[in-house]
Amino acid sequence: MHDTEYHKGICYAIVAYTLWGIAPLYFKLLSDVPATEILLHRILWSFIFVTLLVVLSSNTARLRALLKRPKQLGVLCITSLLIAANWLIFIWAVNNDHMLDASLGYFINPLVNVLLGMLFLGERLRKLQWLALLFAATGVLLQLISFGSIPTISLVLALTFAFYGLLRKKVNVDAQTGLLVETAILAPVALLYLMQNIDGSLTHFIDSNLSRQFLLMSAGIVTTVPLLCFAASAVRIPLSLLGFFQYIGPSIMFIMAISLFNEPFDSEEATTFGFIWAGLILFTIDIFYKRKKSQ
Repeated sequence: MHDTEYHKGICYAIVAYTLWGIAPLYFKLLSDVPATEILLHRILWSFIFVTLLVVLSSNTARLRALLKRPKQLGVLCITSLLIAANWLIFIWAVNNDHMLDASLGYFINPLVNVLLGMLFLGERLRKLQWLALLFAATGVLLQLISFGSIPTISLVLALTFAFYGLLRKKVNVDAQTGLLVETAILAPVALLYLMQNIDGSLTHFIDSNLSRQFLLMSAGIVTTVPLLCFAASAVRIPLSLLGFFQYIGPSIMFIMAISLFNEPFDSEEATTFGFIWAGLILFTIDIFYKRKKSQ
């Protein structure tokens, strides 16, 4: 039974990260819709979809318990803003030919997680982890010094998602209930925006053909399904093993950006990516070595 759950966990992880990796294909279908408008639909339909899941799975007891804890609700207010910012920047990046920047952001993310663990959770970094962070910082600094630019989109995506993960870890709420509360916090703002733009965003949706309306409504499924798969995998396999799968998403994005959407991959990108990848190789070796040692 234990082996079955373990293998299920691996399958859930692969599905979650693969879905995150191919998500840009979905957003590209809506490339003529403003990123803000897609975000509003993502919030509203995610809220409706997760509410249905919670009701159908009779999981309301956890929600009722959470509503009695103002401190946790306060933290979820912050995480809702972080995830909304992350979603908005990601959608904008994909639909404005910055998929390589989005990919780099999610490659940097695990290294930022390690740094935040040290700063806020009192975790001590091992030598290889320090070296991995040094490589990543060198890549960003070289881009700044040699090419006069900074990978702003990548860094903002990495930081918002890393801080989101840190606060969600601290608040200790299951994925389904947490996402329901986060989208419930954001939904009134999204609705208010739609109502104030009745000749804009709302009219776009009403006047769209059925296929466009279906695509916008599908934002709830595109958002929720990989997150729930990730949550299902996290309770079945060790986090160190889960870390090996997190490169699937940005790797798929990277391949699609170059092969499908012909985004330029020049010496600037190659240098930054090279240092980040070197850091990730060291980071992965460290995880593997630690896991082998503990076994």
